[in-house]
Amino acid sequence: MEDHLSTDLARGAGWRRATGHHGRMPKDAPRRLKSALLDALAVIAPTTCAGCGGHDRALCDACIAALRPAVREVDLDGLRVAYAQEYDGVMRSVLAAYKDGGRTDAGAHLAPSLAAAVAVALRSTRSPGPVHLVTVPSSRAAFRTRGYTPVGLLLQHVGLRTEPALRARRQAADQSGLTAVSRLENRSGWLEPRGWVAGRRVLLVDDILTTGATLLEARRALASCGADVVGAAVLARTPRRHPGSGS
Repeated sequence: MEDHLSTDLARGAGWRRATGHHGRMPKDAPRRLKSALLDALAVIAPTTCAGCGGHDRALCDACIAALRPAVREVDLDGLRVAYAQEYDGVMRSVLAAYKDGGRTDAGAHLAPSLAAAVAVALRSTRSPGPVHLVTVPSSRAAFRTRGYTPVGLLLQHVGLRTEPALRARRQAADQSGLTAVSRLENRSGWLEPRGWVAGRRVLLVDDILTTGATLLEARRALASCGADVVGAAVLARTPRRHPGSGS
């Protein structure tokens, strides 16, 4: 028994000398523990990075760093829109995987960027009273396919609550692949407000700003019942490829 105890103590002393651990937890212990747990999880349930496709991480460190918000604002026909990033590179890959690839695990990494855009938009409004966060409703078909509303779920990650102030009056086509003019026509008259929002201050929240057709239609619908749309916040804005494109 004493021999075994001596051996164990000697091994412990050697470990302390090698690691510099002398009764206190190393400063990087939480990071090392998290990394070890993720490595173990990758063995049990292999995954790939939603940003770059690398192995064994839902999102690798490099892609997490690439998602850090750099909030800017743009004027959209008198509507001030704050956006966290351009819809390109890692952001484009991760957001597409989150929305249409079933990668809800990426939501926790996207949510802080959307929250940053919301914070900037709220500061810009300088509203003296309460502001209600309102999202654009998903189509029934999209909700059936996904089982969740992408923007609403992101806001839940950061403890923000949205209120159902809009509903679709008719079925609208998917916006992807449409020209700027077709997007406006497709969204025109698509939404109607719910009565409770009349006279309230509202901040619109959406995922991607491309031509702005969806946000403008939401503003029109809300303004039709007397709501005051004080601004908007989105996760990403599609880069303008040439003059006249984008918002």
